Amino acid sequence: MLYNLCMKIIITTLFGLESPTRDDLLAINYKKEQITVHDGVVILDVDDSNWALDIARVNMWVRRGERVFFEVGEFECTDFDCFFESCRKLPWGDFIPKDYAFVVNGFSRKSILFGVPSLQSLSKKAIARSVLSSRGMPEGTTLYEDSSKGTVKIQFGIVSDVCRMMIDTTGEGLHKRGYRPLTHMAPIRETLASGMVSLAHYEPFKSEALCDPFCGSGTIVIEAALMALGIAPGKLRAFSYEELPYIGTAMQRKALAEALANEDTSPMDDCFFYGSDIDPDAINNARINAEAAGVSDFVRFKVSDAYYMTPEYLFDYTDFDRQLIITNPPYGGRLMTPEEADDLYCLIADNYLTQNGLCRKGVRLSVITPDSAFEDATGTRADKRVKLYNGNIMCHLFNFYKLDRNA
Repeated sequence: MLYNLCMKIIITTLFGLESPTRDDLLAINYKKEQITVHDGVVILDVDDSNWALDIARVNMWVRRGERVFFEVGEFECTDFDCFFESCRKLPWGDFIPKDYAFVVNGFSRKSILFGVPSLQSLSKKAIARSVLSSRGMPEGTTLYEDSSKGTVKIQFGIVSDVCRMMIDTTGEGLHKRGYRPLTHMAPIRETLASGMVSLAHYEPFKSEALCDPFCGSGTIVIEAALMALGIAPGKLRAFSYEELPYIGTAMQRKALAEALANEDTSPMDDCFFYGSDIDPDAINNARINAEAAGVSDFVRFKVSDAYYMTPEYLFDYTDFDRQLIITNPPYGGRLMTPEEADDLYCLIADNYLTQNGLCRKGVRLSVITPDSAFEDATGTRADKRVKLYNGNIMCHLFNFYKLDRNA
């Protein structure tokens, strides 16, 4: 018997993608009153009677989050004894199936307790004792664990002396969509690419094409197409909750059936999503990835030097009067020297911005670079900046949308 009347589902995010992750939940009909947003975390409160299906739906549909957990319990802790006893009192026997192995990882921030290895060891002992007690076994008994039957991955997070104990339901991170076996060098995470499209306020199937002149393996273009077509990001992959008997594969099948019913992949007369790259191998990978993602009929990729991808060229190529240029160009320390990266930023600015730092006719520009690198190199100031993280690298997404009326 589960003890919570309300189950908390915890979605971790890259910093800067909390609001888009909240929007993912709103898009699948959760109410804003159910959702709480913190730095790097989005919390969804769901009814305990149907939480297993909610876990499956959230894993299936969250585009911008990194991982989905459910909360076993939360407590304050300022010493190790309190941590141990509070952890022991949680209903672990409900969530660790008989003979399953379990592993514990965690972190501590801004808290008195900060020795993570010690906390891992202590929580492992507390959880084992809790499970033994729930099964009527003596306290000193060694709890049998067989990883061949399954493994429950537990994570604690201690922030400002409050500990949240959670169980991972995702497995490999949500950015692992399952469509990208082939990648170009230093590919952008799918979750970040999807977030960039939303933060650039792109509205598909309107009067604007989306173009990436440094598309690499095509991630930004493919993610934009998946969003536009209503294709669930988790459609092609498995999740660790499927091995937990109290959630299981039946919930995955229900969530997948809902996802397939939501898709709209009927043929279209126009193409809205375009990518180009100077590297033929990258374009070949992008096409293969688009095929695996199920969007190859809705995107276009071509080999081209970004130098030639001017607004005039894009007008002829896409047959749209307006283009959103959205891109993650190579940058210093990643694929080229800082000097080469600066030259590339200046090329982007020359193509799409006027000397006043405003957009040329028919284009908007959205470019992500480390910190303020694009503005520093080009001497322009974006109309809006959003701080994001590309892996562990702090970046900014620079959005330019004000038109130079005199250009």
